[in-house]
Amino acid sequence: MIRRIVPALAASSFLLASAAPAAAALKTAVFAGGCFWSAEKAMEHVPGVRNVVSGYAGGASRNPNYQNHAGHLEAVKVTYDPSKVSYAQLTDAFFHNIDPTDGGGQICDRGPSYRTAVFVADGAERKTAEAVKAQVSRTLKKPVATEIRPAAAFWPAEAYHQDFARKNPINYNAYRIGCGRDARIKAVWAGR
Repeated sequence: MIRRIVPALAASSFLLASAAPAAAALKTAVFAGGCFWSAEKAMEHVPGVRNVVSGYAGGASRNPNYQNHAGHLEAVKVTYDPSKVSYAQLTDAFFHNIDPTDGGGQICDRGPSYRTAVFVADGAERKTAEAVKAQVSRTLKKPVATEIRPAAAFWPAEAYHQDFARKNPINYNAYRIGCGRDARIKAVWAGR
């Protein structure tokens, strides 16, 4: 019996060891794109994205929540596989799912917590984000209001906000249509 278990344990140890580097290779990026429900839905569909979490970033308070997140932006933390999507491609996808020229929020969501931003973890990410932002400005032939900010603590939003579009499709689609998000994004990026 022991002779059978030892090879099985060795094989399972090898499989776990093989999986560990792949999991370690995943990276994260944080973007604020107005309503985190819409940012989450948009980023989930980018090839190479493994997970998207709605939350708050950029503020000074600890443990913000929906009723008390002054100073924070609604944001998403994106876990992605850099062998499938580069940080530049991910950042470009983010910009194509917002109105980057709107400095007062996004579409019908107005105010400081709905402004857009890319939170960068290091100099390489900053350089990439700035290059993507500059290209977006050239493409749109307008100044881009989206800020490039240093990485900040990311606080996950309450459970009822996670996967909101998937769990509450009727409510989410009513919000999205009523807000005019799709029409505005299409108008911003039409022909580009």
